[in-house]
Amino acid sequence: MKLTDISVVFDRLFPICRSITGPGLRESLDILAEYIPLTIHGVASGTKVLDWKVPQEWAVDEARLIGPDGQVVCDFTDHNLHLVNYSIPFTGRMTLDELQPHLYSLPHLPDLIPYVTSYYSPRWGFCLPHRQRKALPEGEYQVDIRTRHYDGEVNFATATLPGESDEVVLISSYLCHPSMANNELSGPLGLLRLYELLAARPNRRFTYMFLLCPETLGSITFLSRFAADLKPKLHAGLVMTCLGGPESKLSMKLSRRDWLNRPGPFDCLARHLAEMAPDRYELRTFTPTSGSDERQFCSPGFDWPVIQASRTVYGNYAEYHTSGDDRQFMRIEQVEAAAHQLSSFLETAEMQGHALINYHPFGEPQLGRRDLYPSVNSPMNRDQSNDNSVDQRETLNRLLMLLSLADGTRDLIACAQKIGCASDELLPILRELFTKDMLVTRAFQEKEAV
Repeated sequence: MKLTDISVVFDRLFPICRSITGPGLRESLDILAEYIPLTIHGVASGTKVLDWKVPQEWAVDEARLIGPDGQVVCDFTDHNLHLVNYSIPFTGRMTLDELQPHLYSLPHLPDLIPYVTSYYSPRWGFCLPHRQRKALPEGEYQVDIRTRHYDGEVNFATATLPGESDEVVLISSYLCHPSMANNELSGPLGLLRLYELLAARPNRRFTYMFLLCPETLGSITFLSRFAADLKPKLHAGLVMTCLGGPESKLSMKLSRRDWLNRPGPFDCLARHLAEMAPDRYELRTFTPTSGSDERQFCSPGFDWPVIQASRTVYGNYAEYHTSGDDRQFMRIEQVEAAAHQLSSFLETAEMQGHALINYHPFGEPQLGRRDLYPSVNSPMNRDQSNDNSVDQRETLNRLLMLLSLADGTRDLIACAQKIGCASDELLPILRELFTKDMLVTRAFQEKEAV
């Protein structure tokens, strides 16, 4: 399966002015639907969704601020962050003093444009670098904001990859911010790549449901429509956000269940990986006060075992919610690496709780005739999804220990703990053992017996 060049998708998505509703959101979902077989859903304005109501759609025709000298101060076509997101229309003239309450800038980041929204309170405004704002001359300014609010719908999109069981893993990301890279596009681009990696697997234990939606409103609308059907089948979930920054570790925000000492399966796996591979994983505790759509999935009424994966976490970098969060800050290779790491995480999760069974437990199996003694060209040393390499002797030792431990009483995590490594480090060995019919899981054995 040929993988999509997600840098091309980034270039198509980045210029679009997105919001929680409207044509920019639909255009973005339509673009992603060219790469993932998405079903795009719409729920009408005014519809009650849980404790919320779907707002009117918002669209921008043009928005410009003209200075006293006739020069353009802010133009929406130059950068869509210049306009306060969801601004009401306004046309008129005013002095600089009258204009100031409608201007937004960041004194501590004087050269960046801030991202400002006003979804549910009618107001208008412009955003600009603080250095530019401080230099504005006195005089009369012309404001021309031509936006529209109208009855329409809120949109979200889903796609499903079927598995051997109807146990569902929910994988979600948001798509509702205008031109920002790490905070907006790293999640959907990572989700696209993860979809492709999972689709390429010959076998999947879980059924994977993918969700792309505007943050908060979109996940609430999704839950209002699908939660009742999904809840009995849900195994766990993962929210993808801020995956493209410079940090090397994958930061896993644990679920509300873990916070209340009732960890879900992904909580347990994340804790294991953070303990055994602290150079690649770190943990954050659940909090309802900040974050992404895991707050909705983990809300008390649902209490789903959904965690969140990030790299350069929202709010922890100066460029967050500014024009500085651009292609230069967000590196495509970081998104790629995160998607591959999460693919390994999910591959490990598929064996979580399923006992490993050695098909040849009487005596040591002959590995040589199966080409399982490690060599320079051994497939088990060419795993592209795991950057941790081990020497050939250690690979052989791990293989032999894994076969010895696979007596039907331990799953992959328990075996890895005993061997003293992270469970995802054993994946290249496991793939070889499965391919050579040396190892199976208890669930597979039971299926074959039936």
